[in-house]
Amino acid sequence: MKKELTVKELYTLEETIARDIFEGVTYPWEVLPKIGAFIKELGETLPEEEYERKGEEVWIARSAKVFPSAYIHGPAIIGKDAEVRHCAFVRGNAIVGEGAVVGNSTELKNVILFNKVQVPHYNYVGDSVLGYKAHMGAGSITSNVKSDKKLVVVKTPEEQIETGIKKFGAMLGDGVEVGCGTVLNPGSVVGAHSNIYPLSSVRGYVPAGSIYKKQGEVVKKQES
Repeated sequence: MKKELTVKELYTLEETIARDIFEGVTYPWEVLPKIGAFIKELGETLPEEEYERKGEEVWIARSAKVFPSAYIHGPAIIGKDAEVRHCAFVRGNAIVGEGAVVGNSTELKNVILFNKVQVPHYNYVGDSVLGYKAHMGAGSITSNVKSDKKLVVVKTPEEQIETGIKKFGAMLGDGVEVGCGTVLNPGSVVGAHSNIYPLSSVRGYVPAGSIYKKQGEVVKKQES
């Protein structure tokens, strides 16, 4: 087991309504097949004075702001004070955290966005988990299926971890900043508080507290 890739190292679980889905889980991608069922179960427990049920399996916090042109397909939970903006497309199996922003023409599918996550402009986020205050710049996306359609492997300099999953976008730790126009290739794991340069193509594991400039050029952030 590579410690840096574990849920404990990547995420502040107090910053998500989905905390319980991570119980007994080592690596965050292990929750991907469970998100839909988890939302259905959790949604039934949400207080009616705080969340409004829309349709069969969509729960939207009464304090959230959802633009009329946004489309939300269940199962989905939109958290308190979240914003789902113009023409956003939530395809289902999505948890949008408190104070999070899902922007214009952004598409979500099978994701957990922790509190205060921002995916505000033309983003595609699929089969991914984004930690507290993670931010994806305009036009940055997760690529969640390999071109050869094989199962995704998470690659680190020391080892390769078989996930057994065909669809796997990116695991972004708390506070990760992804530059505009970046592609996070299948099986990308970015450690907490790392920065990704714009127009990057990211593969494998980026250590916490790093600046990713390009493949093979990753530097440690300077202490301020």
